[in-house]
Amino acid sequence: MRIEVRFAGFGGQGIIRSGLMLAMASSIYAGKNAVQTQSYGPESRGGSCKSEVVISDEEIDYPKVDDPDILVVMSQEAFNTYANTVKQSGTLLLDPDMVPRHEFKGNARVFMVPSTKMAEELGKTIVANVVMLGALVAITNLTKIEAFKSSLLSNIPKGTEKLNLAAFEKGYEYGKKLLEETAEIRQ
Repeated sequence: MRIEVRFAGFGGQGIIRSGLMLAMASSIYAGKNAVQTQSYGPESRGGSCKSEVVISDEEIDYPKVDDPDILVVMSQEAFNTYANTVKQSGTLLLDPDMVPRHEFKGNARVFMVPSTKMAEELGKTIVANVVMLGALVAITNLTKIEAFKSSLLSNIPKGTEKLNLAAFEKGYEYGKKLLEETAEIRQ
């Protein structure tokens, strides 16, 4: 089993941290092999960035993501650049408020997660990435919820635990709801 995940957006959205948290949840807390790589533009805030994670049961001999099984996009530019890279049988998660033009011609499953709006409802847009990660865990079942929560708690500033756990739970519940709706449509 080798799963390739790409997170993409702009600096300041927690894209790099999202990849780190997923890789840590998969390797340290779930016992799989995982590697995370990242790249970003010259600006730390506002420039484009991506974080890639490879998760495997076996040793990982190539750490780069070529054809992501899962693509998470948090900006229009990221969608325009990477939407066509997701595998035909893959999964695409996007924030429709941050990606208003999201016409997609591939065969991947597409899930719209309004993570920025949901984070605003919690009082802090800075946790939009954590909302999206909750939805990702629910939709893909990439890692156990307990493993991800452990990773989350070890990657956030002290004093923000309650907010981040609420953001994760909100995204997780939303992702479960999206899966149920998808299952109903198929029946």
